[in-house]
Amino acid sequence: MTAPGGRSVQPGLLLVDKEGDWTSHDVVAKARGILGTKKVGHAGTLDPMATGLLILGVESATKLLTYIVGANKTYLATIRLGAATITDDAEGEITQQADAAAVATITLPQIEQAIAGLRGEIMQVPSSVSAIKVNGQRAYAAVRGGNEVKLQARPVSVSKFEILGEPRLVDGFLDIDVCVDCSSGTYIRALARDLGRALGVGGHLTALRRTKIGEYSVGDSKKLSELTRENVELLPLTEAAKAIFPELPLSAQDEIDIRHGKRLACPPSVSGSVAAIDANNNLVAVLEKSGKQLKSAVVFAPQGTAE
Repeated sequence: MTAPGGRSVQPGLLLVDKEGDWTSHDVVAKARGILGTKKVGHAGTLDPMATGLLILGVESATKLLTYIVGANKTYLATIRLGAATITDDAEGEITQQADAAAVATITLPQIEQAIAGLRGEIMQVPSSVSAIKVNGQRAYAAVRGGNEVKLQARPVSVSKFEILGEPRLVDGFLDIDVCVDCSSGTYIRALARDLGRALGVGGHLTALRRTKIGEYSVGDSKKLSELTRENVELLPLTEAAKAIFPELPLSAQDEIDIRHGKRLACPPSVSGSVAAIDANNNLVAVLEKSGKQLKSAVVFAPQGTAE
């Protein structure tokens, strides 16, 4: 696609360091203006209060977003012990507040023990103020409309949940900084809530920053305020795919077969999905294993043609 002013918009990923108070939709809308194309989507919503890595797909790279959404994620967060809120974060009203003296007696070993129960394969009840749909309505809309919402627990994986530095007393609360590695679908707000419950004093999130999604790092991203149409750089489509999938080189005949809907024989080394790359290092398709064959999950138009 050609943007206003004659500049061609190439497909790729834009790694954004989202700033606070921006919604993920705000970021997409701003990126569309910068890039001059409407075909922009994001992988994995960040709450307005949260900062950090938000991955945008541009043009045909939006087809890769479904694979990125399910990747593991890393967060830095601050949990405040001593109060629970309706949203499980600092943006909601306090629903329970513990006595400051009781909060002050909480020890680091007690916190560590409570955190240990929130690591590994756990069943987590998502925060009620979330985008999960209940009877066709977003849970957050129902809660803000005054309705009670009870969400079902779901399995998530928390491979890392560690305290960074020393807990600190602040105005009768106890703040702890943590690092969390987790599966897609894990709510860090819910971890803060459940940690506070385990300690009997309530807890909520006061800061959240996403630093990694799969192999993509916030260190490679830029704030939208730093970007213009002239300096924006996208991670090219092929390189983006290689960061998600193993690479499978294609012969010229393989590419023809894929574009005609045919399946390829599956090499013994392939166990899942692969990025099918032609001799010119262009992404042709994402292929997935089906028995002893590889079938197309997503096919991309030849370079330089519109999709």
